[in-house]
Amino acid sequence: MQFLTKSKFKLGMECPNKLFYASRKDEYANQKMEDSFLESLAKGGFQVEALARLHYPEGVFIDAENNEKAWNKTKVLLQKDQVTLFEAAFKYGNLFVKSDIIVKDGNRIRLIEVKAKSYDPTDGECFMSKRGGLKSKWVSYFFDLAFQKYVIQHSFPEFKVTAYLMLADKSKCATINGLNQMFRIPNGGDPRRDVISKISNLDEIGESVLTEIHVNGIVDDIVNGEIRYEDQTISQLIEKFDSIIQKDEYPGFPPTFKACKKCEFKATTEDESKGKRSGFKECFKKQLKWSDNDFKRPTIFEIWNLRSGQELMSDGRIFLDNLTESDFSVQSNGYTLTAGERQWLQVQKSSKNDPQPFVHYDSLKDEMDGWKYPYHFIDFETSAVALPYNIGSHPYEQVAFQFSHHIMKENGSIEHKTQYINNIPGEFPNFLFVRALMECLEQDEGSIFRYANHENSILNVIKCQLENSRETDKDRLINFIMSITESTKDSTNHWQGVRSMVDLKKVIVELYYNPLTKGSNSLKYVLPSILKTSDYLKRKYGKPISEINVTSLNLPSSHVWLKTEDGLVVNPYKSLPPLFEDWDILELENNLSDLGNIADGGAALTAYSKLQFEDMSDKERKEITKALLKYCELDTLAMVMLVEHFKNDLS
Repeated sequence: MQFLTKSKFKLGMECPNKLFYASRKDEYANQKMEDSFLESLAKGGFQVEALARLHYPEGVFIDAENNEKAWNKTKVLLQKDQVTLFEAAFKYGNLFVKSDIIVKDGNRIRLIEVKAKSYDPTDGECFMSKRGGLKSKWVSYFFDLAFQKYVIQHSFPEFKVTAYLMLADKSKCATINGLNQMFRIPNGGDPRRDVISKISNLDEIGESVLTEIHVNGIVDDIVNGEIRYEDQTISQLIEKFDSIIQKDEYPGFPPTFKACKKCEFKATTEDESKGKRSGFKECFKKQLKWSDNDFKRPTIFEIWNLRSGQELMSDGRIFLDNLTESDFSVQSNGYTLTAGERQWLQVQKSSKNDPQPFVHYDSLKDEMDGWKYPYHFIDFETSAVALPYNIGSHPYEQVAFQFSHHIMKENGSIEHKTQYINNIPGEFPNFLFVRALMECLEQDEGSIFRYANHENSILNVIKCQLENSRETDKDRLINFIMSITESTKDSTNHWQGVRSMVDLKKVIVELYYNPLTKGSNSLKYVLPSILKTSDYLKRKYGKPISEINVTSLNLPSSHVWLKTEDGLVVNPYKSLPPLFEDWDILELENNLSDLGNIADGGAALTAYSKLQFEDMSDKERKEITKALLKYCELDTLAMVMLVEHFKNDLS
């Protein structure tokens, strides 16, 4: 017999077929297991749980070898009139849950689910929409809590169970530096059981940034079937998911666009070489009778910003060559690619097997004519965590800890001009960050480039932080920020800076389409596609840095940005030098960070959090700092390459 647990219940809500693949971890590949962003979020969640337990110093952690023993321990302890339990286990039939915090007083139980999710008490409609339904971003959390209450009530019908959420309260702020580092997960340790707490009670940190919210009304509406998920009550969901698990055979539920597009049970070439199978492929072979060749055909999952995916999938039109122009709102404005035009263009190029980029030449020329030399390319690395790093900071308040800055001159020379990184534990970097950025960019009136909205949004956040600060130069810093940004949608006043940054992603979306991106506009996909397309870039960056007119602040002159394997360009992010490559075994054993390569944003977030360790050796701190600098440098160089592609391949 297998148990239907909380995690399996939530997975079944995403797609019932996933329950079959998740139970066979050794057989099927799971891309979520390799996702550094998800890993970073998970670790943050365990830290929040550790802080939450300090709210209940009398709590007893249910530590047991297996689920059955955990259930037996829980039953014994619940015989007490008053008791608080962490990870209490409850079983009812084939259903099994572990609850974060249980507080029993007589026949009353307070069920408290801890989540590393932000909560704003000033938002009067935090959980429910104006139409009366549960907001989509909260659905999985509340159904998780309702599933727990369902099991507990059936396990102990004599108890009255009241449900609460404990969340990171954005109205509160940290009263000490380094709150995030008070709860560490040791290298190789169980993140739930082995968290090392450097504090023993809440008095040591002042006010907690967590808040307990009574949500029993919403949870009861779910348990009673008044709030449903895809027109199914929680009882119906439980019955369906439990049946799948007990039968232990592929359930064969119809594929859906949303679930299949984001399916994690896909196998890479590397996975397959290790004997891992693709659940995604097996679903489509069994249900849609796809052949191996069908998986090579472009599908609607690749179309950018597709809103009609489920409708097309229900009609059985999944392949791009099944689509017609009437499936899209192809309306032209004569100057840029509209969303419908871009989608239909992708379908056309796919059907013709045309790998050549589409360029809105006249409009791109007009856009580039408005750019002013020298060009400045900037990229930020930032962090927003539930438990703040700095005193006075709120949960999930943005921290800008690093930027890279390249300059391109009119003669074509490219210089990695400046960079900034803060690696000092407990130091709030945002204002230092902006001062350093201002010093870089105020030397001339050249155009400034970003990719996507992140840099603009972060500077908007720092502007608000400055307005509430006592910095003596805050007016100058605010004026600088407003000169290179535009206001966001939630700004109280609106502006457009005289030197507002050029968003290269917007240029890509509106004026350029490369079929090799398969519809993605992420720079991590756009860059490799351009490198495959551009002979100019391959020739130039296939040489050592010493032989090209591009300087680097972090890489040796012998470094080659574009390397090839079997005649194909290797993604330059994968060829960055690894961390700790020259360290001996003893040094690695004493390593506090337990980091691999820094080659994506999730790894960069984790690296910065490790830099907050006050007891880290100078050597390890320098090693991580160097790796972050190399990673961020490539982010701005990628934008440089994009503009070079425009100028040298498309003109």
